[in-house]
Amino acid sequence: MPDTARPRVLLLETIDDAALAELERGADVTAAWDRDAAAVIDVARVAPAAAIMTRGKGQVTAELMDAAAGLRVVARCGVGLDNVDVEAATARGVAVLNLPACNAQTMAEHTVMLMLAVTRGLVESAVAVRGGDWASRTRYDRDELNGKTLGVVGLGNIGGRVAAIAAAFGMRVVYADPAPRAGGWERVGLAPLLAESDVVTLHCQLDETTRHLLDATTLAQMKPGAVLINAARGGLVDHAALVDRLRSGALAGYGADVLDVEPPAADNPLLALPHVVITPHVGSLTRATYRDICVRSVRNVLAVLAGEPPEAGCVFNGAALGG
Repeated sequence: MPDTARPRVLLLETIDDAALAELERGADVTAAWDRDAAAVIDVARVAPAAAIMTRGKGQVTAELMDAAAGLRVVARCGVGLDNVDVEAATARGVAVLNLPACNAQTMAEHTVMLMLAVTRGLVESAVAVRGGDWASRTRYDRDELNGKTLGVVGLGNIGGRVAAIAAAFGMRVVYADPAPRAGGWERVGLAPLLAESDVVTLHCQLDETTRHLLDATTLAQMKPGAVLINAARGGLVDHAALVDRLRSGALAGYGADVLDVEPPAADNPLLALPHVVITPHVGSLTRATYRDICVRSVRNVLAVLAGEPPEAGCVFNGAALGG
C-alpha cells in the first residue's frame, strides 16, 4: 500500500532523471505532462497534491490550485513566472518558488551566440558550404561587433552578463532599466537606446506593461540597419511589425530563442527571411544547467514540504506571504 504520510507532488512537465529520482525518494509523484489542462485539473481533484512543479509551459492557474486540496507550494523549474498565477497563489497562501539567476550564464552565452550568428551570417555560410557554394565567402555583407554599440533592455542577471561579454568584444554598452544597475554602463531611456544601438538585446520579463514593448512605433525608432536579439520572451515583440521592418531592410537581422507562438507554424514568415536565426527555446538547456535547475527545484520543494526553508531568494512571493 502507498505511504499516505508522504506528500504528493504533481508534475506538469518532465524533469531531469536524477532530479525525478530524488523527488520520488521524498514524495509520491503524479505525472501529468501528457494531459490537457482540463485533465490535469481532474487529476488534481482525484489525487490532491501538496506541491505542483512546472517548467515553462505547464500552466498553474487558480482553478488548478483550487482543485489541489492542501496545496502548499508551486515551483517553477527556472526563472520566469508568466505561466504561474502568482496573485492567485498568494491569495491562497501558497508559496511560489523559482530560481533567480539559475540560467544567467548559459542564457548570456546563447544571446551572444545569436548576436554573432546574425551579424556574421553564420547560418547562411554553413548552409552555403553544405550546398557546395564555397564562393559565398566573397559576399562582404558581414559585420563585427567590435566598435559597435549594444543596447541592453533590462540589465538584470542575464543582461548584465551579456553587457560584460559584449564589452570584452570591444562594444560600447548602454542600457535601459527602471532602476540604476551596477557595472558602470551608461543608463539611457528606451527611445535613445533604440536610436543609437547597432544591436539591441531584450532581457526583461513579460507582463502587461512589457507585452509588445517593441511594436511598430518602437521598432521604427531603431537605428537603420540595426540587429534585434530576443532570448527573453516572444511576447515582448510584435512579430507582424518585426516582419515588416525586416522585409523593408530597415532592420538588418533578427536573432531569437523565443517566439510569440511556440512551436511556430510552418508558414511563419520569419522562417523564410534571410538574416534571421531562430533557435527552439534552448538557451538555458545545456546539460549542466538543466540538471542543476531541476535538482535545485526538487530540493526546494522537498524542503518546504518538510517544514524547512528552501535556498535563499527562491520564494518569489515570500513578502506577500509574510515570509
